[in-house]
Amino acid sequence: MPLPPVRRRVALADAARIARASFVALAVATVTALSAAPPAAAADAWTEIGSDRADPLTESQGLTSVEVPAGSANRYTGIGTIPLSLSVRGWNHVGDPDASYGGYYVEPYQSDSNGAKMYRVQAPGGAWSEYVHALAPGEALNNSWVAITPDSQWMLSGEWGTMTRFLVFPTPGANASTSPSADLPQASTVRLDHAVRDVQGCDFTGPTTLLCSSDDPAGTLFGITKPLLQIDLSAQPNGGSDVTGHVTALRQLPLRSSCSGAFEAEGVDYDRRSGTLRVIVVSPGFCVLTDSKTYRFTRG
Repeated sequence: MPLPPVRRRVALADAARIARASFVALAVATVTALSAAPPAAAADAWTEIGSDRADPLTESQGLTSVEVPAGSANRYTGIGTIPLSLSVRGWNHVGDPDASYGGYYVEPYQSDSNGAKMYRVQAPGGAWSEYVHALAPGEALNNSWVAITPDSQWMLSGEWGTMTRFLVFPTPGANASTSPSADLPQASTVRLDHAVRDVQGCDFTGPTTLLCSSDDPAGTLFGITKPLLQIDLSAQPNGGSDVTGHVTALRQLPLRSSCSGAFEAEGVDYDRRSGTLRVIVVSPGFCVLTDSKTYRFTRG
């Protein structure tokens, strides 16, 4: 039975008020949710775009793109790239290298018995030199990676295990304060706001942003194993004061092989010229010889 005109107008007005109130409540809830959520630009997303086989002897530890001289090939490290002259002196492990935008190429070495870390440096002109850092009390001997700041003056290095810091050194060769005849001193520290585990490589994508590959086998820190991490620094690293680093897990690295078992995430490189990120993942068991990969990613 139709409502009388007056009651129909009242009902319509009530319905309009209810609709307006619901709209306002929805808008308030949406604004609240957006303000509570982290900004979309807080961390980048990286999409896999391809892969290349990684040779287990010469491409299984690390990699870096080299800008100087122009047209230089990418550089890789592995057990097969360690010079005999270093191996006989106890430098039996090479990690993930990096190259400054000005052409200084740095390889990190560790030893089980030398009580020090060593950085083998090739200058832009081609000459090689060695810089040694004596371990400080409590410092782990592991020397898995180096990451050179975009201004070339400072170099980050990490320690194995579960850590809440990265070490900062003057970049050997590129920083005028360094000398092969003197100990390479730690200059400052990056203090991380979240623990990381078994970081195998880091590279700068900008003055205050790092991407890092973690070989974390447990997955208890971020809910995934073998994560790609982004570290956002509070300021550019320098030799005068510590900086903080905000850690975000972006994604799990690809774990694909014909063999089952434990994968190993290795070095990482970001090539600013193409915007390409590359990460080495070594396959389990026998497949280390056949289908270990350098995976390529692009932002977006």
